[in-house]
Amino acid sequence: MPIGPRRPWLAPLAGHSDAAFRVLCRENGAAVACTEMISAKGLVYGEGGHGNSASRELLRAALPPEAASAEDSPLVVQLFGDDPAFLGEAVSLLRGWGYAWFDLNLGCSVPKVLKGGAGAALAREQGRALKAAGAMAAAAPGSVGFKLRLGWRRGEENYLELGAALEEAGAAWLTLHPRYAAQRFSGRADWEALAALKRRVSIPVIASGDLYTAEDAALCLKRSGADGVMFARGALRDPAVFNELKCLLHTDELGEAYPGGCSERAAALKRLVLRHIELAGAMPARGREGAPGGAGLGKMRGAILRYITELPGSRACRRALGACATWEDLRRLLEAYFAALGV
Repeated sequence: MPIGPRRPWLAPLAGHSDAAFRVLCRENGAAVACTEMISAKGLVYGEGGHGNSASRELLRAALPPEAASAEDSPLVVQLFGDDPAFLGEAVSLLRGWGYAWFDLNLGCSVPKVLKGGAGAALAREQGRALKAAGAMAAAAPGSVGFKLRLGWRRGEENYLELGAALEEAGAAWLTLHPRYAAQRFSGRADWEALAALKRRVSIPVIASGDLYTAEDAALCLKRSGADGVMFARGALRDPAVFNELKCLLHTDELGEAYPGGCSERAAALKRLVLRHIELAGAMPARGREGAPGGAGLGKMRGAILRYITELPGSRACRRALGACATWEDLRRLLEAYFAALGV
């Protein structure tokens, strides 16, 4: 598994980390990508014929490994759940289908995940968390990582003890989002906690949290000594952030990402947006929308708005996007929009 400062990862992003976005990020420098968080129980029940459409659809968005091996590898399947038996069986099933790398989310603070005893709720009970970790590590030795937070709330930190115990249970790497579960995404990430975890364990530690730009990531690596970084919101804003970090670490200075100003930025975004549309349009239609492209078309509109939000005329483009009913409509609109910007 490639882990290192010059090998940035794409985080598992609910609602965003489909195959099209992952391939786009890989083409822009991401070394490893993760699937969206998938229910272990849903996968196991689905294999048994009982069906769990949400879990199976998320896995389909990961593409079968034989189709994705060249352009979407290595791929980490991130699971959630609270039952060691289901987690172990899910990993075994996934290995049988050709997947090789796995992660257990011990940091998610979404209410419906917590209600089921998974995510950050599982991390509060170290004994249960370690049983789950052991089941996954036994099913795929040397191929399982764990994502965690500082603890439930301030004064209840357990990341150092839990991290060391996870290493003992067979973790191949740890990812730390250095906030408390109760914080969700408020406040600031505590990069000093990453340094403390790095001192406590001997396996690689990947940094997550408040990494919006290449400069953020480089500073985090310097302050924490982490082995790598995982971009989330920074990648949603601009998938080129992966290559920008590599450039910064190689030259020790980033300079202006777009020295030609707005026109160069617009030209770069035009290439990126049209490539994302091409990748997304080639994916099998999903969801219940009747228009060609299905639910992916609506997701693409949101991505476009994130990419162009700082460019001139983005408000007018936002209004026009709502009338696009096909992938070709999107292409024509974006070609006209960028032509008006002179690119």
